[in-house]
Amino acid sequence: MKKADDMLRMFRRHLTLERGLSGNTAAGYLTDAGHLITFAQTHGVEIEKVTHSDLIQLLCELHDMGITPSTQSRIIAGIRNFYKYLRLEGIIDYDPTELIESPRIGKHLPDVLTIEEIDAMVAALPPEKPETLRNHAIIETLYGSGLRVSELTGLKISRVNLKESWVLVDGKGNKQRMVPLSPPAVELIEEYLDVRDRGPVKREGEDILFLNRRGAPLTRVMIFYVIRSAAEAAGITKTVSPHTLRHSFATHLLEGGANLRAIQEMLGHESIATTEIYLHLDRTRLRAELIEHHPHFKH
Repeated sequence: MKKADDMLRMFRRHLTLERGLSGNTAAGYLTDAGHLITFAQTHGVEIEKVTHSDLIQLLCELHDMGITPSTQSRIIAGIRNFYKYLRLEGIIDYDPTELIESPRIGKHLPDVLTIEEIDAMVAALPPEKPETLRNHAIIETLYGSGLRVSELTGLKISRVNLKESWVLVDGKGNKQRMVPLSPPAVELIEEYLDVRDRGPVKREGEDILFLNRRGAPLTRVMIFYVIRSAAEAAGITKTVSPHTLRHSFATHLLEGGANLRAIQEMLGHESIATTEIYLHLDRTRLRAELIEHHPHFKH
């Protein structure tokens, strides 16, 4: 760890003093190099021994997390600069980034929303409609926890712990994972539950968190409609879906410097041996990642 810290410290000095880069640009390169170091440490590989294949695996992990090609390209650029510096200093004699191609950026790739755009979607919700509180809670839960739309529609009240700010999610392949809830999501869900309990609740919706006006569980189509309507009302021209909020969740965490492995776990891309062990060992660490790096946790 100390060796990696020394490398980053020397790299920072090189960027600011020798290359004269602005503070923001240098910080971006350092964050990208930090992602590489975290990846290498996670896989038990020394920075000097990272191979072309290792970097391909890193890109695959970024892709699996829903990180957009444009963000991937930026990270690759930062890693290239880091290895260029290491080679210049004689620390390495082989640059594993030489044969790495940046991801192609096409027209139909998922968009990522800015925090301002997400706030604009919430502000555009009509205050006079009874479902507005529910829809606000849905947007915050999707963005604040990175849930899939199918996971959101299946959220159970019995698996929501508002006191400790987490929810147990049934992911793909019936695999469960614990996901922290942001402070705004906790507050909104608490308010929504008061309203929900005063309305009709059908038998199949008794333990489902988000319900329609008739008291039945919301469908995936309805969630898509809620998100797209809010985006249109906010004047957002990007193609927006529930998955856009999931992409935004992962991208904002990554750009804020969050640990790659923690993001993967929160997105449900790794199998979990047992829910009990997972909750016991990882809850504090995962919440720490969100509190430090996610915009809606910085209160």
